[in-house]
Amino acid sequence: MGSSLQAEACSDDSSRYAHTVAVLLCTYNGDQFLEEQLEDVRSTRRELSRVIAAVDTEIQNVFASAFHDVAENFTELFGLLFPGGVGKLKLTTPDDMLNTGIEVEAKPSGKNVKKLSLLSGGERSLTALAYLFAVFRSRPSPFYVMDEVEAALDDVNLHRFLGLIQEFRKDAQLIVVSHQKRTMEAGACLLGVSLQPGGSSKVVTVRVSSTSA
Repeated sequence: MGSSLQAEACSDDSSRYAHTVAVLLCTYNGDQFLEEQLEDVRSTRRELSRVIAAVDTEIQNVFASAFHDVAENFTELFGLLFPGGVGKLKLTTPDDMLNTGIEVEAKPSGKNVKKLSLLSGGERSLTALAYLFAVFRSRPSPFYVMDEVEAALDDVNLHRFLGLIQEFRKDAQLIVVSHQKRTMEAGACLLGVSLQPGGSSKVVTVRVSSTSA
């Protein structure tokens, strides 16, 4: 009887021991799995950090190069549109290329001002056009589309703008939406929309060079 009870006790101890070992083994395997997953996350995070750093560096290099080209062309074109004037582009925070802004300084001849807010409406429009065409010249495209960009210009400034158009049309096509008669006269081809009473709209094309519809 005693031997039977002792055998059962030993059997129970063995079962508990085996269960404990199984639990510890499962816990170990689970911890090992979690550690492996955590290491994968750490590795991915390090790789992403390297990629982000490389992208940030490339963005700064591309932006610095583009800004340098645009700033040079802006100064040149501003002097062309405002004879005797001085225009500059400056970075607000040159040491932080990822978050910097761009400041436009415009000083037409005979005016001791630099802020755009102190210029007339026509002068601000012409300054904006100088910046726009500086971008065009720095990063050329086969064609450009502009919508009534010269609407606020007087006759003198419109003449300067059309001179700029003539220069750029040598290397690209320009589509200009305009109500200015002089701008239309400068075009090689005119496109208009005509609407007859009670009828549908019709696109009319006129080539200025040959004056044929």
